[in-house]
Amino acid sequence: MASFTLHGIPVSRGISIGRAHLLTPAALDVKHYLVPEEQVEAEVKRLRDAIAEVHRNLQDLWTELPKDAPTELGAFIDVHVLILSDPMISEAPLDIIRTRHYNAEWALVTQIDELSAQFDEIEDEYLRERKQDIQQVAERVLKVLMGTALDVPPAKPAGEDEFQPQMIVVAHDISPADMLAFRDRSFVGFVTDVGGQNSHTAIVARSLDIPAAVGMSQASRLVEQDDWVIVDGDAGVVICNPSALVMEQYRARQAALLKARKRLLKLKKTPAITKDGTPVTLLANIELPEDCAPALDAGAAGVGLFRSEFLFMGRGAHGLRVPDEDEQFEQYRKAVLAMKGRPVTIRTLDVGADKPLDPSEHTALNPALGLRAIRYCLAEPQLFLTQLRAILRASSFGKVRILIPMLAHAFEIDQSLSMIEQAKQQLREQNVKFDDGIEVGAMIEIPAAALALPMFVKRMDFLSIGTNDLIQYTLAIDRVDYEVAHLYNPLHPAVLHLIAMTIEAGRKAGIDVAVCGEMAGDTKLTRLLLGMGLREFSMHPAQLLAVKQEILSSDLALLGPRTRRILRAMEPAAIAEAVEQLQTL
Repeated sequence: MASFTLHGIPVSRGISIGRAHLLTPAALDVKHYLVPEEQVEAEVKRLRDAIAEVHRNLQDLWTELPKDAPTELGAFIDVHVLILSDPMISEAPLDIIRTRHYNAEWALVTQIDELSAQFDEIEDEYLRERKQDIQQVAERVLKVLMGTALDVPPAKPAGEDEFQPQMIVVAHDISPADMLAFRDRSFVGFVTDVGGQNSHTAIVARSLDIPAAVGMSQASRLVEQDDWVIVDGDAGVVICNPSALVMEQYRARQAALLKARKRLLKLKKTPAITKDGTPVTLLANIELPEDCAPALDAGAAGVGLFRSEFLFMGRGAHGLRVPDEDEQFEQYRKAVLAMKGRPVTIRTLDVGADKPLDPSEHTALNPALGLRAIRYCLAEPQLFLTQLRAILRASSFGKVRILIPMLAHAFEIDQSLSMIEQAKQQLREQNVKFDDGIEVGAMIEIPAAALALPMFVKRMDFLSIGTNDLIQYTLAIDRVDYEVAHLYNPLHPAVLHLIAMTIEAGRKAGIDVAVCGEMAGDTKLTRLLLGMGLREFSMHPAQLLAVKQEILSSDLALLGPRTRRILRAMEPAAIAEAVEQLQTL
C-alpha cells in the first residue's frame, strides 16, 4: 500500500502507532422507502422501541462507568440522555413518519439533518460542535434500528506486550459513549474527519491523555481497515502506511516521549520557581466541579478559569436551559470545597448571540460581534443577578473570585460592579453569608480592552487574558474556519504587543494578570510569556506539569532581554525563529 499523509487539527498531544480500525457511520447505509398507511403506527413503534433501547444502553454505560473514568465521560453521557429525551429527537421524527410515511431510519436522518442545519449557522465554536452530539445520538438509534452494534474489537489480552499492534480508531466522528467501549481495549489513538479544539472528541481525548487528530476531512474514506497508522498528536498529522524508516523514527520519538512523561510525574509536588528564584502560579481551567480532582492531582494552585457556561450546556437538544440559583450555587460550592482552600475563579456566563439559548432563534448578522457574554448578561439582569448571588453564596465556603468576560467599555465595568453590589445587598437582606471583599476581575480578550487598560486597572482587582478570542478579534480570523485557519497566529506581532501591554499595565498597577487561553498551556510559548513578565498561567490540568518543567528550567535574567528584542520585531519568520531559540537558553 502507498504511504500518504493527512493534516488536521492537533487536540491531544503524543504519538501513537497502530493498525487502523474503521467505524462506518450507520447514516451512510440508511435505506429510504415509503411505509403503507396501515403500517405507519408499527413503524412509529419501531422507532420508539429503538430510542428506548438506546436510553437503556446509555443508562447501563453510566452505571458501569469505571471509577477511574474521566469525569467528562459521565457528563457527556448525561448530555446524550438529555438530547435523546428532547421532543425534537424523540417526537418530531414520529410526526415525519405519520405525515410523510417515511421509514423510521429515513425520518430520523431527515430530522437530524434539519437540526444540524440550524447548528451550522451558529458562529460560536463550542455550540456549533454540539451538533456532533445530536448526530452521535442519532447514530446510536440508527444502529439499533438497523440491527448493527458498535464494531468493537476484542478486549486487550492479558499480558500483551508493547510490540503487539494496537488500535487507532478512524471514524467520521465518535461519541464519548462509544469511546468508553474502547477504553479497556488496545485503543491508543484516534482520528476523525470532523471536530475541533472544543469538540467532545477533543475534550475526552485530552482527559484520557490519548493522542488524537481531528478535522481530517477524508480520513475515514482514505484509510483502509488494518492499515498501519501513525498519529502525531503534537502536529495534527496522520501518516498512513509509513515506510520502515519513518516508522523507526516515530517509534524512537514515541519512546522518548514516554520517558519524558514519566519524569514529569516527579514534578507534582515541586514548587513552580524559575532558576533565578521567581515563583510562578500555575492554575487549572475547568468546565465542571468534577474537574477539580485532576486539577489537584496535577498540582494546580487553584482554578484560574471555571467556565460556568458548561453548567448551562447540554440541557436539551435546543441548547441551554438556565439552572436556578440553588442549582448553580451547589455546583460552585462543590468546586470551592473540592479545591480545599485554593482560589476558584468563576467566569460569569459567556453566552449570547453566538451562544443562543435557542439555536432556532439565531438571527444576528455577525454573532461573534453581537450580544454575547457581559453584553448579554447586562441585557438580562435577572439572569445575571441569579448567577452573581449563586457565586457570592459559594464564596462563604472558600476563596472565590469573579471574572467578567468580554468587557470593552467603562460603563460595562461600572454596570457589572453595580450589579454585583446589588446581588450583595439582596443577600444581606436575606441574612445569607458571603465574602464581602470578593475580588472581581476582567477578561482582556478584545483589542479595545488591551488598548484602554488604565480604565480596567483603576476599577478591577485582577485581569485575565483570554488569548483565544484576543487572537481571533485582533486578526479578524474565525479559528474554526478551515479556509482561514492558517492565518490564526499567536505570534503575530500585534497579538504579542497586546499581551505584553496588559501584563505590564498590571505590574505597574500592582494587580495580578493571568493568561487563561490556549497560549498558557503551550510549552513552546512558556518562556516567551515569562519573559514578558507573566507570573500566573491557567490551563487544562493535563498541560500543567509540562509547563512547570519549562518554568523550572527558565532563567528570567536571560529571557527578559531576548523577549524585549522579540517584541521589537515585526517579521513573523524572525519572531518564530527567536521564540524557538528561547528554548535553548
